[in-house]
Amino acid sequence: MSGFSPIQIFNEEASEERAENARLSSFIGAIAVGDLVKSTLGPKGMDKILQSMSTGEIMVTNDGATILKSIWLDNPAAKVLVNLSKVQDDEVGDGTTSVCVFGSELLREAEKLVNQKIHPQVIIEGYRIASEAALQALEAAAVDNGANPAAFRRDLINISKTTLSSKVLSQDRAYFSELAVDAVLRLKGSTNLDNIQIIKKVGGRLLDSYLDEGFILDKKMGVNCPKRIENATILIANTPMDTDKIKVFGARVRVDATGKLAELERAERTKMAEKVDKIKAHGINCFVNRQLIYNWPEQLLADAGVMSIEHADFDGVERLALVTGGEIASTFDHPELVKLGKCKLIEEIMIGEDKLIKFSGVEAGEACTIVLRGATHQLLDEAERSLHDALAVLSQTVKETRTVLGGGCSEMLMSKAVDAIAAKTAGKKAMAVEGFARALRQMPTILADNAGYDSSDLVSRLRAAHYSGDATAGLDMAKGDVGDVRALGITESYKLKRQVVLSASEAAEMILRVDDILRAAPRQRQG
Repeated sequence: MSGFSPIQIFNEEASEERAENARLSSFIGAIAVGDLVKSTLGPKGMDKILQSMSTGEIMVTNDGATILKSIWLDNPAAKVLVNLSKVQDDEVGDGTTSVCVFGSELLREAEKLVNQKIHPQVIIEGYRIASEAALQALEAAAVDNGANPAAFRRDLINISKTTLSSKVLSQDRAYFSELAVDAVLRLKGSTNLDNIQIIKKVGGRLLDSYLDEGFILDKKMGVNCPKRIENATILIANTPMDTDKIKVFGARVRVDATGKLAELERAERTKMAEKVDKIKAHGINCFVNRQLIYNWPEQLLADAGVMSIEHADFDGVERLALVTGGEIASTFDHPELVKLGKCKLIEEIMIGEDKLIKFSGVEAGEACTIVLRGATHQLLDEAERSLHDALAVLSQTVKETRTVLGGGCSEMLMSKAVDAIAAKTAGKKAMAVEGFARALRQMPTILADNAGYDSSDLVSRLRAAHYSGDATAGLDMAKGDVGDVRALGITESYKLKRQVVLSASEAAEMILRVDDILRAAPRQRQG
């Protein structure tokens, strides 16, 4: 009988889920993740509070990528959707919730089809036909105003308003949309958001936030230094300036008189004075160091009329080098090889009760700083995330200038095109194509559900409007009705919508292919 017993090829603690069990586990995990973030979708979406068990720190957000990367998941298919939202965040900056929810809806439809004994490969084939038809319909509906600056700026403001309408900044979206568009247009087509710095200062209200040209460094100037410098030449460095006391590490110095100790200290001071002379030899009037600057070198620099700024953390130093056109130096023996930063004015400014340093007229004319004000740290953090999403989408739209309509209009357009293909597709694949169209129609359904409206009534009316030839019909969330979204200014980036459909359908395909989940045995601790 021993010949009939199953052979165990895995480690005792390793586990395996096969066929139906593996598929069910994947579907359940992915659908659960979609349901988790579903309620944050759209202008009436709700926020989530995330609390750390170790530090007790809390985060209030409705950003899909932030929520998903903050929670610990064990299900492998759920992790695929988390990675999906991260990729969407990196690629476009917004649509992280949409891509996750659409992916889970595709898998929900696939689960129904698998239960009807349709093979996963047939479903995948149907999904591919459907996604191709959906993307063609989306491209046909896209509008390009890139050649008309006034119309394109209006498009950008509408995209920014649509992006911010589901965020904490929704009440003041008109103000922040102008602010974000002004900041992005300064970049002159670049997608490098490092030139836009965001500073958060608690106090005031959100509407007190403003855009400032130039660069603001959240540090203080050295003692007795000039507080205002015009036509500044800046040396940006990462070097130790704190050796005016004896620091002979790992060694003992034995002296037979206090005078000898004084000699050692004098040698240290002389060494530091020589270093300061080398720094002054660069012909600068502002010295910014990533590390500390002790009193003695600070005094020497102040006596020479050089403004010194210490402890400008690495992000500050890197960004300052970028916007002033300088390089970070560590040695000062060859002044001719060091590239110095330039700016027209350095001055001290006050924001709330804090003193900061403002660099105006920098080399990189596109550089600017957005100062955010608000009541609490959590509000400011969420405002920064919201604004970053808007800036990222706008910078991508400046590159890919086509736009499409939001408010469920694009989804309904795509589902109409997919339904038309389904009617011409023979065999079981047609059921998968219809499933894809149903998943697309779920997006406006969720938008309506989150707003507390009757989604079945609204979506059926929206569908009827599209089939009657009204290609600009979408959901007006303010009135709870079907309206003309072009007139309402609900515009979205074509690249964003395209990426959502592409990524979600590819992720759903990948999860559908799984028929076996192998979990390795946990590593044994030694000792």
